Amino acid sequence: MSPGASPYARALGTRRADLHLTLREYFDTLPPGHVGIGEGVFDRVGTSRRWLQPLLRPLHRRGVLFAGWEQDVPFRITNRLVAGRLLGERVLMSTQGRWTMRDAVVLNRHGRPVDEIGDPVVVAAEFDLDVATGALRLRSRAVGMRLGVLRLRLPRFLAPVVRLVESFDEEAGAQRVRVTIDLPVIGRIYEYGGTFRYRIEEDT
Repeated sequence: MSPGASPYARALGTRRADLHLTLREYFDTLPPGHVGIGEGVFDRVGTSRRWLQPLLRPLHRRGVLFAGWEQDVPFRITNRLVAGRLLGERVLMSTQGRWTMRDAVVLNRHGRPVDEIGDPVVVAAEFDLDVATGALRLRSRAVGMRLGVLRLRLPRFLAPVVRLVESFDEEAGAQRVRVTIDLPVIGRIYEYGGTFRYRIEEDT
């Protein structure tokens, strides 16, 4: 597959054929000069543990995690493919105001997707991926943080486990996404999930 293809498409290889058709189009390569736009609603986003919310504020300010707990939050996704990197921007219209998360997905030398999150990059997670019943499932195998020029890979006993499931909801006629982050011992510290509809159009 072309080095300019989407990192997800390259990581999946022949497994692309097992994805639901809508997801195949979503994770496939964007044509030159085009952008992918998704609009929908998150059923919930953030952390319900109030004591955690102040601790997440630094990551909130850097566009990594939403430091709150809200339901029925409208959002918009914008995807661009630049030199084989999938650049994403997620804008949430929360009661706190407009909040933006930016990330870049690249393929590492092992053929696994790595999601670099934040502006500038603060967190990076390497994923194993699989396809089951037409859905894409990702589970983090390594998580690291960037502190200035320092890069720190978190040891397994401290590292959060990030899971992502992208599926198509036939009943709703929309794409469904669910992301969870769990810490050893503590458990669930962050999540978001909801449905959206996606289209590809010229990048103006």
